[in-house]
Amino acid sequence: MCRIAGAPRTLLPLLAALLQASVEASGEIALCKTGFPEDVYSAVLSKDVHEGQPLLNVKFSNCNGKRKVQYESSEPADFKVDEDGMVYAVRSFPLSSEHAKFLIYAQDKETQEKWQVAVKLSLKPTLTEESVKESPEVEEIVFPRQLGKHSGHLQRQKRDWVIPPINLPENSRGPFPQELVRIRSDRDKNLSLRYSVTGPGADQPPTGIFIINPISGQLSVTKPLDREQIARFHLRAHAVDINGNQVENPIDIVINVIDMNDNRPEFLHQVWNGTVPEGSKPGTYVMTVTAIDADDPNALNGMLRYRILSQAPSTPSPNMFTINNETGDIITVAAGLDREKVQQYTLIIQATDMEGNPTYGLSNTATAIITVTDVNDNPPEFTAMTFYGEVPENRVDIIVANLTVTDKDQPHTPAWNAVYRISGGDPTGRFAIQTDPNSNDGLVTVVKPIDFETNRMFVLTVAAENQVPLAKGIQHPPQSTATVSVTVIDVNENPYFAPNPKIIRQEEGLHAGTMLTTFTAQDPDRYMQQNIRYTKLSDPANWLKIDPVNGQITTIAILDRESPNVKNNIYNATFLASDNGIPPMSGTGTLQIYLLDINDNAPQVLPQEAETCETPDPNSINITALDYDIDPNAGPFAFDLPLSPVNIKKNWTITRLNGDFAQLNLKIKFLEAGIYEVPIIITDSGNPPKSNISILRVKVCQCDSNGDCTDVDRIVGAGLGTGAIIAILLCIIILLILVLMFVVWMKRRDKERQAKQLLIDPEDDVRDNILKYDEEGGGEEDQDYDLSQLQQPDTVEPDAIKPVGIRRMDERPIHAEPQYPVRSAAPHPGDIGDFINEGLKAADNDPTAPPYDSLLVFDYEGSGSTAGSLSSLNSSSSGGEQDYDYLNDWGPRFKKLADMYGGGDD
Repeated sequence: MCRIAGAPRTLLPLLAALLQASVEASGEIALCKTGFPEDVYSAVLSKDVHEGQPLLNVKFSNCNGKRKVQYESSEPADFKVDEDGMVYAVRSFPLSSEHAKFLIYAQDKETQEKWQVAVKLSLKPTLTEESVKESPEVEEIVFPRQLGKHSGHLQRQKRDWVIPPINLPENSRGPFPQELVRIRSDRDKNLSLRYSVTGPGADQPPTGIFIINPISGQLSVTKPLDREQIARFHLRAHAVDINGNQVENPIDIVINVIDMNDNRPEFLHQVWNGTVPEGSKPGTYVMTVTAIDADDPNALNGMLRYRILSQAPSTPSPNMFTINNETGDIITVAAGLDREKVQQYTLIIQATDMEGNPTYGLSNTATAIITVTDVNDNPPEFTAMTFYGEVPENRVDIIVANLTVTDKDQPHTPAWNAVYRISGGDPTGRFAIQTDPNSNDGLVTVVKPIDFETNRMFVLTVAAENQVPLAKGIQHPPQSTATVSVTVIDVNENPYFAPNPKIIRQEEGLHAGTMLTTFTAQDPDRYMQQNIRYTKLSDPANWLKIDPVNGQITTIAILDRESPNVKNNIYNATFLASDNGIPPMSGTGTLQIYLLDINDNAPQVLPQEAETCETPDPNSINITALDYDIDPNAGPFAFDLPLSPVNIKKNWTITRLNGDFAQLNLKIKFLEAGIYEVPIIITDSGNPPKSNISILRVKVCQCDSNGDCTDVDRIVGAGLGTGAIIAILLCIIILLILVLMFVVWMKRRDKERQAKQLLIDPEDDVRDNILKYDEEGGGEEDQDYDLSQLQQPDTVEPDAIKPVGIRRMDERPIHAEPQYPVRSAAPHPGDIGDFINEGLKAADNDPTAPPYDSLLVFDYEGSGSTAGSLSSLNSSSSGGEQDYDYLNDWGPRFKKLADMYGGGDD
């Protein structure tokens, strides 16, 4: 017989029944997450671990059930993991601190994704006899008696003996460990037994929640329980002797965790969004809000009730919606939803457990946002009854008028988008209305040209409606109508020729001054007084002229059908008609002259060159005629030889083969090789016929047995045509001209090079260093001048007003320190005399120049100059007016000059 002692007996029987019905359900409602549910798994073991001993079970959460997971241990030499997550000892060893913690790895075989969890092992506490004696008295669970023999008969336990579950409330405050029951065996009187419990919560994760005294069999709980994590624990109690031999069959112990109201309801979303069409009737479903409670859903702690706390805005009624307190369905309870007035409602929803008991239940709130969607309950309305517009005639694809409408429905929806159509006033379809997608305006556009002279005004009737029909029950008309008045503006139009092109038939050969026809244009502007003038635009052969006023076309040259400008017997000429409107407009017309052929071209022999042998046999020459005229002024042709010169008919004979071909043969037995010009008379079939003597160049050559010429090269060379000779001569002349131009250019370059050389021998210069210049002047300071000043001077100004140059060291200074003259960029032609005088003074006063009486180098400028001599002997500073005594101070090089000029009057 068995008893359960120490179990709480004050709990309500109703709660026990409810808990027994929900022991398989987890109290926690959460989203599934693949991996190990625990961070650390713990197991309590004895000191000695045996090979193959199951230690604990590591559970892996496989949400979709499709993952194939392989387990591994961080210490494979000591521990291994089976496919079901059970951890076994690989070998026997005493449990020590080095084995106290290791890692378990789980890896997906397909994706190679990897997870890990820590496993912590701990030793069972050792209980002494004193601790057993000090433990309080609790009721016992006694192992049922085994089968055995008594007085020769078998005895067995009763089959209806069931150990009732232990009910333990969650969130207990202790103290811990808290004793639950004591497990004992009847054999503990004769044997020294050891008790243990196995299962989740004991030696399997979560380990250490329940412990048992191995000597006394006292079962205790070590910490508060949480029903939302584990609602029921299923343990097995074992009794073994000191040798580890089982002395009793294990018994099952069920511990139910009693639910407490320790969890508030939680909404799945803090903000819920729903929609409802405007104008919906009461009872229309809107949306559903849902909250969950982690407590037992079959108990009052998990039974929720919903209600609406507030509605904003409160128009047109503060209670536009209601909520089913059990399901959370929100529906409408009042009419009057109008999006144009209220576009959105905000509801505060409350969920309370304990069946909504406001005193004992826990509550939570969420927000429900209900958007009122638009329906087409407002048709478009024109902002005016009549719209006005104008359009120039003959213009297309331009906007005439802009139709505006108003629509209270939501913009840019089918209930707001307007569709326009023309219901009257446009029978020919010259207008169309397009909708502007941004503004919803109607754009009246011209799609066909309008003629002012035909229609001066249009009055259109237009209608506007939405893309979708109006909702049922709307009292407004489905469309709005308006009138569009379009005025056509007269513009100056192009004159046009009629017919265009104009075709006339004329014989060729008309003489100049013949009037062909009158080609006039019409002005479509009947309400404008305008004049049209005509000009010729295109006349390839320049055969025609047109009268600028009346459009009369007259020939100015002979019309020739055989002209290259005539195609298929038709000659095209284009004329321009221009009015005097504002702005002036013009139009073109084409005159096509179909030229009738006359016999104005004589036939010519074809080919013009041929070859034959010296003897009549074995070949002959086939000829035909070329006539630029057409039937009946062309073939058939008549071929004949002229009477003179007489040797033509003596040497040759011609035979007509048909109307277009004839055959020329030698009449004599032998004709010396060479080139012969044979005149042939060809007559066409025109009325009257036209004849022509055409020359056929015949190359007579020596032939072989096959009739082929053997001396073709000699004959061809001898018979070089006139055109080829002219071409060769032209090439020779052009080559000679190029050679002559090259020679002239070379001579001219040599002449320019020689003209730039100095005119004196460098040995005549007494200075040590000779500077050569290609310019006029005597030194480095006189190189920047303009040769355009070397012209005939008009006047010569006195020297007194001219600036003087630098004083020369070989003459007596008579002026202040001179400066070189500065010339303007564009001197007057009459300044040449001034320039020469200034250059003369600068040379006289330059101490670095040669002696004053030496030759100054200038480019030759021609004879007869009015500027006078350039020598310093004729300068205004004559030798008689200068003192040369300072030459004695210049050293031995100037001793001769000092004797010549510094010796006084001598």
